[in-house]
Amino acid sequence: MSTPSYLIPSRAAKRTHYDQESIYSILDEALFCTISYSVENRPFSIPTSFVRYEDKIYIHGSVGSHFIREIEKGIPVCITVMLTDALVVAKSAFSHSVNYRSVILFAQAEKIEDISLKSDAFKWLTEKIVPGSWDYLRPMTQKEVRKTTALAFSLDEASAKIRTGMPNDEEEDKQLPIWSGLIPLETNRAKPVADPSSQTIPLPEHLSGL
Repeated sequence: MSTPSYLIPSRAAKRTHYDQESIYSILDEALFCTISYSVENRPFSIPTSFVRYEDKIYIHGSVGSHFIREIEKGIPVCITVMLTDALVVAKSAFSHSVNYRSVILFAQAEKIEDISLKSDAFKWLTEKIVPGSWDYLRPMTQKEVRKTTALAFSLDEASAKIRTGMPNDEEEDKQLPIWSGLIPLETNRAKPVADPSSQTIPLPEHLSGL
């Protein structure tokens, strides 16, 4: 299948990747995405959690959410994800950059009506956000399932863009006595903090390794 023209970058094309391994690895590491769409010529852009399972990503939201009710109609959406790995500090401010991994995809929402698949989607998302927690938590109630919408989006029209490495200084700048290099950025899960109702409850095993 040929690549749609809107997935072909106008700049830094060498950083673009269309292979599943690159796209899936970024989606599996990222916890949140931003979903953009247009209603009555007004732009909207909503951040939300998501999970990838096989060749689709899944989100959830309240059945009363304006955002969910609009995109479940099947209007076109653009979904973006970005992971930042380092600030790239060059010898010139104009040459500063960022080492990043990103995914952009174009799709339309598929509303999940099958209760079994809907429950699976909630489990996949829960396990991604807090691994090992699904079987520990109170089970969902049927009322909670009915009040929540699950939507799936195909990854057929997705691409990744990745920047790595040191600054790309201009040749005449490389000998300047100005420091250049990388400032690594890291996102880590810190030690859990109990709320007042859990002060006397032992930290569960699935959280003890954080």
